[in-house]
Amino acid sequence: MDVIFYVVPGLIMALALFMAHRVVRRWLQIRGAWNSGLTAEGRCLRTFTTVAGGHGDTSVRTTLHHVYEFIAHDGRVIRFEEDGGPATTVEGDYVTVYYTGGRQVVATAQAPNRARQAVSALGILAFLGVIVVFCAGFVTAYSQTFGPYGDSVSSVDSRTSVAP
Repeated sequence: MDVIFYVVPGLIMALALFMAHRVVRRWLQIRGAWNSGLTAEGRCLRTFTTVAGGHGDTSVRTTLHHVYEFIAHDGRVIRFEEDGGPATTVEGDYVTVYYTGGRQVVATAQAPNRARQAVSALGILAFLGVIVVFCAGFVTAYSQTFGPYGDSVSSVDSRTSVAP
């Protein structure tokens, strides 16, 4: 039964660390696209929303997605999907696309806003860090309280002798 108190926090920590990895990776990709100096005129091909939650859950989250297409400097036609874009961009609109060159193209239609991106990424990382520290503290406290030596000596009275 003790395994649950080690495995569940361990899985939560692993998930939080994976999410932190994804946040940092996306942050670096967007920064790379903005810093590359490569821009192109792109066109919004499609917009759609996704809905999550609502089945017994009181919170419903909708996310706006855009599908863009542009021609890279080497002539390749690149199509990508991006979530969280402005609601004022609709199908057929032209946007400036920032992208990285090379075999693996990373593109974004978000205008450069380094301070906002840094604050949001660091906020998410701080929240995930609190989750990891809490889980690690929980596991440590549980192992010290209920570990193999936690209940071996319950009390010592005056009649107990340790002498051989």
